[in-house]
Amino acid sequence: MEFEESGIGEECGVFGCVAAGEWPTQLEVAQVLTLGLVALQHRGQESAGVVTSNGASPPIYTSHKGMGLVSSAFPPEALLKLRYGNLGICHTRYSTTGMSELQNCQPFVVDTLHGRIAVAHNGELVNSRALRKKVMRHGVGLSTCSDSELITHLLALTPPMEELDSPDWVARIKNLMSETPTSYSLLIMFKDVIYAVRDPYGNRPLCLGRLVPISRLHSSGAEEEDTEGWVVSSESCSFQSIGAKYYREVLPGEVVQISRHGVKSLSFVPRPEGDLPAFCIFEYVYFARPDSIFEGQMVYTVRQRCGRQLAIEAPTDVDLVSTVPESATPAALGYAQQSGLPYMEVLCKNRYVGRTFIQPNTRLRQLGVAKKFGVLTDNFAGKRVVLIDDSIVRGNTISPIIKLLREAGATEVHIRVASPPIKFPCYMGINIPTKEELIANKPEFKDIAGHIGADSVKYLTVEGLLSAVQEGVTSFQEENNSKRVGHCTACLTGKYPVELEW
Repeated sequence: MEFEESGIGEECGVFGCVAAGEWPTQLEVAQVLTLGLVALQHRGQESAGVVTSNGASPPIYTSHKGMGLVSSAFPPEALLKLRYGNLGICHTRYSTTGMSELQNCQPFVVDTLHGRIAVAHNGELVNSRALRKKVMRHGVGLSTCSDSELITHLLALTPPMEELDSPDWVARIKNLMSETPTSYSLLIMFKDVIYAVRDPYGNRPLCLGRLVPISRLHSSGAEEEDTEGWVVSSESCSFQSIGAKYYREVLPGEVVQISRHGVKSLSFVPRPEGDLPAFCIFEYVYFARPDSIFEGQMVYTVRQRCGRQLAIEAPTDVDLVSTVPESATPAALGYAQQSGLPYMEVLCKNRYVGRTFIQPNTRLRQLGVAKKFGVLTDNFAGKRVVLIDDSIVRGNTISPIIKLLREAGATEVHIRVASPPIKFPCYMGINIPTKEELIANKPEFKDIAGHIGADSVKYLTVEGLLSAVQEGVTSFQEENNSKRVGHCTACLTGKYPVELEW
């Protein structure tokens, strides 16, 4: 809940599609792309863009970009001009670098010595300043502040060993990966293929899906010949709405080629020896949709385990368990299951309260959270409540909710947080407030219960969070011939997976 209110957000979501078989395809690639992007809307709401290609030689690229939600950025006439594409990539954006303007909207398209490429990127480069200087030394001007444009131009530079008349895109991609260790998941479209790339630390997610006939969507016997197309996405939650089956993750450091003929792993770029993977742990805590799958486990299940672990670490003597709708609901259910307490809803969310059409006059400001939530008084009046939340970032959201519950009849309100205190900013694609703004770094954190008006406040420990997340990862890693498990907890511990260059 408080992630949403504090402005913390994921940078973006990427999605791509390649029609299988003969071209021109009967598959409506533009429709698949936009529906896939709608399912990733929670990852970014500032702008959206799509680029399709007919896959010919030379290819014809068609693009459309717009500000706002996918539904408003892609009117019907925009889809009409994209309808002849046999493959394409798209992007929805939440800016962490670059202004919220149409010129920063992805995918970026540039002409190279060997033809046009389109690039969509999720993440934030930890050494972007040095890389911008390198590109400019080659006489290349940059028109935006976006890391994604920078990546596009780095890919356009000819690597030292490449022949002038034969582009080696795998070499170019590997050259880029050697220049910057993290954080990025990339989609690169060139002629009739899409390259899917994940940085060696696997900090940002990326997975593959297979489009199958609707009649075979829920069949375990769907074979390779049933494939109507291949899709690649930041999250697997986008697959069901387009009729795709989850295939696998793009592994850390992997370069995958997606063509009309199928999916092919081309190369791996290793991490420095001894370094563990560093998948962002807050994808599990908050950012990802609950039905997405990472590392062989569903996000919803992990959030339930976080709740159970929280009940073990921070039990409380109350009458019922509840949550602030609705991102922390799985954790609240896990807490209730582990503690043997009933789960009851205490708040009803008004989903249609806008932020633009209501003028913030004094009376409305005083009403505060009452505009957003109704209280289900019959469920908790005269009872002690433990409220599960996914975070307390600044501390200015939960306090009025506690006041609202007390005024409606709760005798006690305890807060349990299903993640550790956020103490450090993120430099790898998550928009987190400055260190000074975070409640965990302020003097009032020593008595945070008194500060927000709760009877008690306790957080899940870093060790507890890691235990809950990694419990379901081990078997998946062993299936992929790797027992090395690692997650980025930099915003909790200050230990970044790589040295930062600023």
